[in-house]
Amino acid sequence: MTQTTQVAIVTGAARGIGLATAQLFQSHGYRVALVDRDESEVVKAAAGIENSIAIACDISSPADVSHMIETVMNSFGRIDALVNNAGVAEFKPLEETDFDCWRKIMSTNLDGVFLCTQAAIPALKVSRGAVVNIGSISAVRASTLRVAYGTSKAAVVHLTKQLAVELGDYGIRVNCVSPGPVKTQLAAAVHSPEIITAYYNGIPLNRSATVDDIAETVYFLCSEKAGYVTGQMIAVDGGFDAAGVGLPALRAKRGQ
Repeated sequence: MTQTTQVAIVTGAARGIGLATAQLFQSHGYRVALVDRDESEVVKAAAGIENSIAIACDISSPADVSHMIETVMNSFGRIDALVNNAGVAEFKPLEETDFDCWRKIMSTNLDGVFLCTQAAIPALKVSRGAVVNIGSISAVRASTLRVAYGTSKAAVVHLTKQLAVELGDYGIRVNCVSPGPVKTQLAAAVHSPEIITAYYNGIPLNRSATVDDIAETVYFLCSEKAGYVTGQMIAVDGGFDAAGVGLPALRAKRGQ
C-alpha cells in the first residue's frame, strides 16, 4: 500500500452496518480506519481486516475527534471517504424522555456528524472526497417513542444538505443513507417481536435489510459512479417510506 491508496474512515465500525461498510471498502482496495468508542470491540473488528487501523473515539468529544483525524493522517496520510455511521438509540414516550436522554442521543447522532465532518474537511479538500451520513427512515416517518432519535436523524438529513452546499466548491460530495429496519444487534435490542411484525406489515419487499444492503449503497455514494450526486438522501428501506396502508390485506388476498 502507498500514500496514493485511498482511505476511508468509518465511525461506529465495531459491529453492524459500520463493520460491514469497513469490510466492503477494504475489499475494494481502500485502507480503512475503524472508529468506535468500544475500544476492545473495534480492535477485534480491525484485526480481521487487512490494511486497517482501530481508533477508540467518542465522536461527541471535539478533542477525541481531533485526535482521531490526526491519527488517521499520521497513519495513512490522506482521507478520501468519511462514513458517519456511529449512533445511539433510546425509545421512550415523550413524557419519559428526560433532557439527559435527549442530549445523549443528539450529542452522538448529530453533534458527532458535525464534528467528524468539520475535522476531516482539510484532508477531504485535498482528495476531493466524499462524506456519507447514516440517517434513518425515522428521519422522514414519525412514530411513537422516537422523539429524540427520529429528530436527531431528521437533523442529520438536513445537515447533509447544508454540508453538500457549503463543501461543493471544494469538490466534496455529501450524501445520506437512511436505512429502514435492518438486522443488527442494535435493532434486536430495541425492537420487540411485535414491532418487527408491524414493520414487515409496512414493507413492500417483506423483509428487513441486511447490513450489506446498506454498505453497498454507502460505497456507491463514495465511488466515482456517484460523482455527480450530492446533497441527497437515499432511503434503503424496502419501500417502507413509499407504502401506505393495506399491505397486510393485500397479502391476505394473495394468500401470502
